[in-house]
Amino acid sequence: MRIDAHHHVWDLAARDQPWTRDLPALRRTFTATELRPALGRNAIDATVLVQTIAVPEETPELLSLAAEDSHVRAVVGWTSLTDPGIADRLAQLRELPGGSALVGIRHGIQDETDPGWTARPEVRRGIEAVGAAGLVYDLLVRPDQLPDAVRTVRELPDVRFVLDHAGNPVIGADGLTPWTSLMTELADCPNVAVKLSGLVTRTGADPARALRPYADVLLATMGPDRLMYGSDWPVCLLTADYDDVLAVVETLTDQLSADEREAVFGTTAARWYGIAP
Repeated sequence: MRIDAHHHVWDLAARDQPWTRDLPALRRTFTATELRPALGRNAIDATVLVQTIAVPEETPELLSLAAEDSHVRAVVGWTSLTDPGIADRLAQLRELPGGSALVGIRHGIQDETDPGWTARPEVRRGIEAVGAAGLVYDLLVRPDQLPDAVRTVRELPDVRFVLDHAGNPVIGADGLTPWTSLMTELADCPNVAVKLSGLVTRTGADPARALRPYADVLLATMGPDRLMYGSDWPVCLLTADYDDVLAVVETLTDQLSADEREAVFGTTAARWYGIAP
């Protein structure tokens, strides 16, 4: 089973996506129907649909889509981590149409001004509630927030985490060394996996060459069994179409064995998010 572990959809007629206002290429509606031909061309059997904005109405809509679309096998949604009733809210989401597809929760930590946001006691309690519900917590952070994210993973060993977009590293010589140190530290935590996603948009004309050192670090530290491919469609369209993004990741993993490639392109996501064949 080939899995795209990270993509989005949104409908501007239903709800604004304020973060797209200065991004003309993304300032329109994107549907699962539009993505389907690319999934077919690339033999992608299942996808993980991920939230985009911090509003309670979005996650039920994503779950409803999962109930209707055979490709969408899992949803990483949003709910307020600081809500004292978060456990009840998670239970309510699971009772909705498509609720069985809820596999994780994410908050756009990268939009928070505090680099230590995940260390706040009320946030930690919310993340622990996500883990207690048997769900994964997806970490979406800026480079300056990555040290705090690593501490959170280390200090909450009973919660399963996924680091989106490999922590959004700065691509280039100045960014590789500090990021490598943090990935090495993170690799010591067995409760976290990393998405090889969202990186092509951070590069220039030759993304495979620019990203090769970063992919090599992830393969050496985390290993294929803790890495998963994600297209980050449609955000990837800022610089590359779906086929090109997949081709870059295939190039970055071309030295792996067949079983190791199968892990990156499917079994890691299936195991981490509980996606059945």
